[in-house]
Amino acid sequence: MTQGDLVIYEEQTEKIEKILRRLIKDAQAKCVLLVDKDGHLIARQGFTQSLDTTALAALLAGSFASTREMARLLGEPEFSVLFHQGKKDHIHITLVGERTILAVIFDDRTTIGMVRLYSKEASGNLEKIFSSASLRDRRAEKNKETELDSEFSASLESKLDDIFSEQS
Repeated sequence: MTQGDLVIYEEQTEKIEKILRRLIKDAQAKCVLLVDKDGHLIARQGFTQSLDTTALAALLAGSFASTREMARLLGEPEFSVLFHQGKKDHIHITLVGERTILAVIFDDRTTIGMVRLYSKEASGNLEKIFSSASLRDRRAEKNKETELDSEFSASLESKLDDIFSEQS
């Protein structure tokens, strides 16, 4: 597992979906997408049947990548929020932690202020889930390394015993 890998377990998936459903309800949004920084769709909620969510996920990640470069050119560490306003639909995009993007698609039934407010709350809750999963992954990796070290030590000890018992 590399540093950038995002592993989500079943219990985290259920929590994520609950957060996204609540975001849709509270913000009165049409749908919500959660995407990793590589453009892979992690979760979606709401009315997404008419959307090509796979293409949208890739475009969201690309949009954030280009925005990150614009921020760098302006001397900013990053722009964490993007907003696109259309005639009837709008999209609010928020960076969640370092590896995920939350996109809320909404119309004029709600306001950007409501979407921003509830997106910020949802982002904080999602970050907690991802940080707990990351901590679990680091513990598992450390346990695996310890196990490999123990196996290596036992193997080395056995080989040394074999070498020195042959010489006696």
